[in-house]
Amino acid sequence: MAGPHFARRRPRLGLFLFASLLVMSLLLSACASATKHVAHRNYVTIVANASGDYTQNFNPYNTSNLTTSQGVIYETLLFFNRGDESVTPWLASNYQYSSDLTQITFTMRSGVMWSDNQPFTSDDVAFTLNLLKKYPAMDLNGLWNTITSVTAPDPTTVVVKLNAPFTPLLWYLGGQTWILPKHIWATVGDGSQYTDPNPVGTGPYVLKSFTPQLVVLSKNPKFWQPGKPLVQELHYPAFDSNTSAELAMDQGTVDWAGIYTADIQKTYVNRDPAHNHYWFPPSDILMLFVNTAKYPFNLLPVRKALSFAIDRPKLSKIAESGYEPLASPTGLVLPYDQKFLAPQYQNLQFTTDANAAQQQLESAGFTKGAGGIYVDKNGKKLSMTLDVVSGFTDWITGAQIIASNLTALGIEVNVNTISQDAWSNNLATGSFDISLCWTNPGPSPYFIFDALLRSTNSAPLGQTANSNYERWSDPAVDTMLNQFAQSNDLATQQQAMAGIEQVMVEQLPSIPLLNEPYWYEYNTTSYVGWPDAKHLYAEPSPYSYPDNEVVLLHLQPAS
Repeated sequence: MAGPHFARRRPRLGLFLFASLLVMSLLLSACASATKHVAHRNYVTIVANASGDYTQNFNPYNTSNLTTSQGVIYETLLFFNRGDESVTPWLASNYQYSSDLTQITFTMRSGVMWSDNQPFTSDDVAFTLNLLKKYPAMDLNGLWNTITSVTAPDPTTVVVKLNAPFTPLLWYLGGQTWILPKHIWATVGDGSQYTDPNPVGTGPYVLKSFTPQLVVLSKNPKFWQPGKPLVQELHYPAFDSNTSAELAMDQGTVDWAGIYTADIQKTYVNRDPAHNHYWFPPSDILMLFVNTAKYPFNLLPVRKALSFAIDRPKLSKIAESGYEPLASPTGLVLPYDQKFLAPQYQNLQFTTDANAAQQQLESAGFTKGAGGIYVDKNGKKLSMTLDVVSGFTDWITGAQIIASNLTALGIEVNVNTISQDAWSNNLATGSFDISLCWTNPGPSPYFIFDALLRSTNSAPLGQTANSNYERWSDPAVDTMLNQFAQSNDLATQQQAMAGIEQVMVEQLPSIPLLNEPYWYEYNTTSYVGWPDAKHLYAEPSPYSYPDNEVVLLHLQPAS
């Protein structure tokens, strides 16, 4: 199944021009007295992204969309809580697999209305799914690689038939597919190109006003959960960078953010310890992607040498301010994936070992040449370029640490700082040597490994890969992924995961570095009920969808 291409956004943008920051600082200072937190105000201000002005595009299936539409305007059939592995009925009140796992029957929740007062029915769901088939550019999760048909035999029932058992489909289909109103979208043509400027959804909020600098959503009076939401409005100001967003946080004008902030205890919490809080639970794995379709990265000893040389504790402490612990060599996100951790890897950890790195290179025939740089048997220097996104200040620091580690070993490294568009294009087309990149998680480790390792998610160099950017191809791994996906038996799935973990540990198709967190800051002056370590009822960052909706529905005015 095709994985989502850069579906998960990481708001990490760093410093812009000093003049821009000075203007922003003056503006914030001028209006600080008018915008300080006021208890029981009727809106929540959210930093969902820090990438400049908005365009009026609320289409949840357009990759240039405003992410404010996902969850809070458009909803899913089910909600998956990764924290406790529960599945909560949402627009669907129930679902049922057939005995052979090749059919899923959904029962729609009664009494749900679209925000324009039209009734929600199973026909809307069938229409949405069939629209993804008609316009494959909308099928961001590759649903129709597995689905053979979708029908609505009555107003409350949707039947989805599959070409083979594929249990991970439930998350993509139930938890990551945004249901659209047929009575509006049936006339828009190619849904992937539609900007949806005035969205009509079933979610708790509707569009109140739009400018390129501020999006305001207001409570949907037709929302199907009685009395919800208690927050009357959502304000999404546009920020050019993390730095400008931090200035707003410092001024007390932000309630909920999801950004990397250095020394957050000093720069944020200590400014208002009673109300300013943060929590960075593990989300996914920060990987060093290695292009295994290119020499010398197709050589296992080279990949092992890179891994041995990297000082991960320094990456964690210096580049990520201690927020990101070392990743497991298995590629599992621990502790969430603990039940899938193979017994032989319970205590396995990465070590930094320059001698072991040298031994790996020498075993592959590399010797030290001029300037202490390794060369192969043909005299070619061991040289590589490390791609990193311009503005991702923590990643840039991490890239510099990795380059220093590899240079000390005897590898020539050029840190290539480029735009996010260029970086993502290089990964997708295989136009890179090594590159820092996150991974896209789901409710089980299958989702990271499927995106990372399945051969059909790869592509030849120069062609676009869905997610297997390192170009790994191993029929045995494909078989194990299928073993997991074609069963709902835990023991069978654990067996498949153990085999994949062995490949990660022994073959290093991609090199795990650190556990990436959900960046998450929140203020309790006006509203309480935010998720925390004791109450992980949803992924806590505002860029997690549809978890953002669940968080907002839990909020209550502060007493």
